[in-house]
Amino acid sequence: MAEWLRPIIPDVVERSDQLWEALVETLQMVGIAGGISVLLGIPFGVLLFTTKRGGILQNRPVHFLLSKFCDVFRSIPYILLAMLLLGLSRLVVGTAIGVKGAIIPLLFGTIPYLGRLTENALAEVPAGMVEAAQAIGSSPLEIIWRVYLKEAIPGIARGVTITLVSLVNFTTLAGVLGAGGLGNFAVMYGHSRNMPDIIVVSILIILALVSLIQAVGTLIARRATH
Repeated sequence: MAEWLRPIIPDVVERSDQLWEALVETLQMVGIAGGISVLLGIPFGVLLFTTKRGGILQNRPVHFLLSKFCDVFRSIPYILLAMLLLGLSRLVVGTAIGVKGAIIPLLFGTIPYLGRLTENALAEVPAGMVEAAQAIGSSPLEIIWRVYLKEAIPGIARGVTITLVSLVNFTTLAGVLGAGGLGNFAVMYGHSRNMPDIIVVSILIILALVSLIQAVGTLIARRATH
């Protein structure tokens, strides 16, 4: 197989071990940051939605702070955000490079993003269902769990999918700053050493990863739709 591919992508074949290592690093960043983003981003979105004016947990100061935090970090281009948080990464995980060093900037880039998408998904839940739950004496936590989250699963699934796709793009930019992964591999060899086949293969792998995430997310959203 390698001999058949060598005339087509010689530099990739020559550096197949580095390519595999870069792919593993990208998957680690997406897996770790994506998992934490889902665990924190969805509750963040729930708080954004329920503490707003007219929400079942209305709290204007809390909503204002959460909303501004979300808007600020969603507005900063990721590569600038990553550079801004280098010091925080060193403080929290002990390094600003490699997979570990990339996690903090990735979280700050994705949690507010998923929070807004979750907020939008919850806003699509019919108000009548919430009123019916309130009429039978359901507590706010019961309404959140049994009405909002249950009914918003398709929208939340789409939001998680969009976030994970963005996260793949973020890992590529993080690679430019020394986080490793396919972005770093493509820049280090493909760009700096003028090996275009490495850039092409890296792009194809990223496209395949994004397509897989999109397909799984679409399937979950479709099956969760009533």
